[in-house]
Amino acid sequence: MYNSWDAHYRQINVLRFTQDGAALVAGSEDSGVTVWSIPRLLDDSLQNELPTPYCNFTDHTLPVTDIACGVGFFPSCRILTASVDHTVKLWDPASKSLLTTFYFPQPISCIAWDVSERLFFASSNVGSIHQVNLFRQREDKFGRAMEAVGGAGASDVIRINDTDPAAARKRLIAVGEAVTSLAISLTSSMLLAGTSTGLIHVYDIASHQLLRTLSSHKGMQITHLATMLRPPDLVGHVSLSLTIGTGGETKEGIPMRPIAPFQRIRDGKAREAHEVSVLLPQIERSTTSFFAYSREELIKDHTYFVKPSAAGPEANGVSLQTRVAELESEVARLREQLGKAKGINDVMWESVVQRLVSEDKEKKNESEVPMVEDEAEHGEGGRRRKRNRT
Repeated sequence: MYNSWDAHYRQINVLRFTQDGAALVAGSEDSGVTVWSIPRLLDDSLQNELPTPYCNFTDHTLPVTDIACGVGFFPSCRILTASVDHTVKLWDPASKSLLTTFYFPQPISCIAWDVSERLFFASSNVGSIHQVNLFRQREDKFGRAMEAVGGAGASDVIRINDTDPAAARKRLIAVGEAVTSLAISLTSSMLLAGTSTGLIHVYDIASHQLLRTLSSHKGMQITHLATMLRPPDLVGHVSLSLTIGTGGETKEGIPMRPIAPFQRIRDGKAREAHEVSVLLPQIERSTTSFFAYSREELIKDHTYFVKPSAAGPEANGVSLQTRVAELESEVARLREQLGKAKGINDVMWESVVQRLVSEDKEKKNESEVPMVEDEAEHGEGGRRRKRNRT
């Protein structure tokens, strides 16, 4: 399937798909940015018609150099565009409007956006990389809350290095040569910068410290950088042998993906043998992995958490009043149960005390009766002895 149409007046510099693959964003030398809906481009009923873009962003005044798409379903995601006019603009495809403009001291050649959308990096041809934080500490008497930067619309312009030059210098990375490509690692802990001389610098994002430099493409310009998970069968990555048994003598190798070298000339014997190496897939178990988390689930969860409340503040107030009423009724019920329990406890205590007191009195009465009888017998004996004496 092939389709071609005139999307811009001049050369297209950059093409980017959104994270869900539902839209294609194009930036051109004519300073325009067009957003194309993929379902409309693939619709059979519209193949005979000229494609029309979903929206056009025309606020740049010079050629567009780079584009970055944020996380989320299209058109709920955000789009960053960089241009030679010293600006990086943040767009909202849902409302087809400009949210914020970041103005830099040099023309911007490429950008890299953090997956959590906390910050982005913008580089220039003079060898400087600017870190722009999209959240800042709120200026109030407490100073503990965080708020988003920008979002006021086309009139909202944030000038980098003008508000706080000292803090801006801390967020600046000086490479020393023209930066042609940027990428952030999967863990968002390292920044990769490709230069015009073929060097790839790896920086720690938290400290801006240079960790290492890769020089495999020295002398050639780096045009694109991307990070990926390292395959387990990569040569030189890990030892691909497993020890079986207690003695440690028997070893079993992990199957590797065959990589055949290209032949300089045609070999008739190999063509007649027609040997094809195939790596059989691993048999999947019935139980799913606990750590399996697909990109679709990530985008769905992200959309759920950033989705604004459809009920509004009035519904929230009504629900709050209902919750307060439920809590008050529960407190009244608990107080009533506590009163009943206290009454039962008092009755039990009084009955136990009265029983102990009555038992004590009975024991005292039983002990006093023998003493009285003994005294009476002693009295009669004494009178008899006196009578005998007389």
